[in-house]
Amino acid sequence: MEISLPYCNSLTKYSRLETREVLVGKIGIGGNNPIRVQSMTVTNTMDTDATVEEAIRMVKAGCELVRITAPSIKEAHNLQNIKDELYIRGYDVPLIADIHYTPNAAEIAAQIVEKVRINPGNYTDRKQFKVIEYTDSAYQEEIERIRNRFVPLIRICKRNKTVIRIGVNHGSLSDRIMSRFGDTPLGMVESGMEFVKLCEKEKFYDIVLSMKSSNPVVMVHANRLLAAKMIETSRIYPIHLGVTEAGEGEDGRVKSAIGIGSLLEDGIGDTIRVSLTEKPENEIPVAKAIVSKYIERENHTPINILDIPVVNPFEFKRRKSTTLNNIGGEYPPRIIIDFSRISDISQKDLTSMGYKYSDDKWHISDQASDFIFVGSQSINFELPSGVAIIQNAEVWQNSKNSYPLFTLNEYFETKSKKSKILNFVSIDSSEINKDIFIKIKTDDKIVLILETENKHGIAEQRRFIFELIKNNISVPIIIKRNYSRLDTKQLLIDSSIDIGALLIDGLIDGIWLESNQSPELLNKTSFGILQATRSRITKTEYISCPSCGRTQFDLPEVTAQIRKETEHLKGVKIGIMGCIVNGPGEMADADYGYVGTGNGTIALYKGQTIVQKNIATNDAVKALINLIKEHGDWVER
Repeated sequence: MEISLPYCNSLTKYSRLETREVLVGKIGIGGNNPIRVQSMTVTNTMDTDATVEEAIRMVKAGCELVRITAPSIKEAHNLQNIKDELYIRGYDVPLIADIHYTPNAAEIAAQIVEKVRINPGNYTDRKQFKVIEYTDSAYQEEIERIRNRFVPLIRICKRNKTVIRIGVNHGSLSDRIMSRFGDTPLGMVESGMEFVKLCEKEKFYDIVLSMKSSNPVVMVHANRLLAAKMIETSRIYPIHLGVTEAGEGEDGRVKSAIGIGSLLEDGIGDTIRVSLTEKPENEIPVAKAIVSKYIERENHTPINILDIPVVNPFEFKRRKSTTLNNIGGEYPPRIIIDFSRISDISQKDLTSMGYKYSDDKWHISDQASDFIFVGSQSINFELPSGVAIIQNAEVWQNSKNSYPLFTLNEYFETKSKKSKILNFVSIDSSEINKDIFIKIKTDDKIVLILETENKHGIAEQRRFIFELIKNNISVPIIIKRNYSRLDTKQLLIDSSIDIGALLIDGLIDGIWLESNQSPELLNKTSFGILQATRSRITKTEYISCPSCGRTQFDLPEVTAQIRKETEHLKGVKIGIMGCIVNGPGEMADADYGYVGTGNGTIALYKGQTIVQKNIATNDAVKALINLIKEHGDWVER
């Protein structure tokens, strides 16, 4: 895909991509409608009362569309009972049937509910995780077979004014797509667009598209590609955003905010779902917090126009930067923690950033940050190895592991004492001019601390970095953002978006979160953002689905059990899937998989290969631990 191919209206002026409006019941998606928030029930679809009660809780939390699984014909028929009961209770919320493998169920559901979601990789296509070489004729024969199975649903939807969401999941790509495009964002887009073309041949245009992955980087690239393809053809359908199998707790919130927010920043996305391994009503406040960031965003301070990105927006490649001490180059992004508000800093204070002093020595955790900013204070004890001090330039003394922080004017306009190793220079991203770039380019001891006060700050900071790249300036960049006005929950969301979006494009070398919140919270959040973007791996990663009516066990409880036993396994990725539908495909990124296969039994996977079947749930966590040990990835605490 060409870099010059546009994927949004503007890289510098906030503007939502104008998509076709579709009506899901009375709810409009796309066009000039607000960004819609939705979620999915986790109850058994055959339990009408439980599903209705859960849907009502979701609506009361702010959910605008409710998705319900219909894995077979009987569940599809029961959607009518659920819809009728909701109406009796005074709720006319649009319902969405979630279909994976059963075209017959989709055709029934489409006559009852307002929207049907199908997964191209599962819906009539073949997926056996085998590498198969397709000739052009064999490839077309498969598409024709899909057409014959899919067209009846299209025609039913056309008659009933039912919307179709073509929902592509990264882990569910068919063997046919994998053979031609590989396990890539391009493969995801091609899979979805094949089904779009079948709809268009039937003159059916009430379509919503989604490109989901448990990896926010893949998810962002796939949706940018999708938008670019639609802009190229001038047929722009609404886009549903979500990071699938995001997990639970803070990790799930960070992943979701990064993936969804990175796209909303560029105006891509008409409806969102935050997929957490929690009660569905818990997803809604998170989704609303993400969307709130874009209310009245159009009124931001103007940014100079930039027509074409200077990096490929459809694939990851880290910006080349100069190595200064342990910043930039091949080093992972660094973290600065602000201690300037703490008076009389002690050894105990460093516990909040991953360093613990006991038995006359320092103990360093995997999530130990790299720099402490102390303002005009000083440290009166010996620091652990691996951490350094940043002081205001006016008080800085040339001592071991201590570096000065200058304003731009202080550094270039005065004769202040400078470090021969590295100097931090604070600059606002609106300060773009040729003279500044000339000065920066000729100094090889600078690390820029890039700040912004612009409401559209990501775009402003990204543009500044693009100018550095265009001028062949490889100075390391640390992004500093101020969240002093935000509470804990909104800080988590905003910082994940603001920093994560730049990490996804490989543009920066470090993070500095400024806030009234505790250093411990800021440290934890910073490492969470780096983990979610795969920029710096410091803990176990859990790829767990959000549960639904297909789930074979209590997902939140089992996820908590597995986390308790394995959270010390740095870098290991564990997939926890409630059913075989969300099994080997959706956890494609995982090293190990725990998948519900029946009532009271699970299967274990190594990658996408099943290694043990029919394990009783009581024995399953222990069996998972033994599997990890067998493959050499287990370490004792």
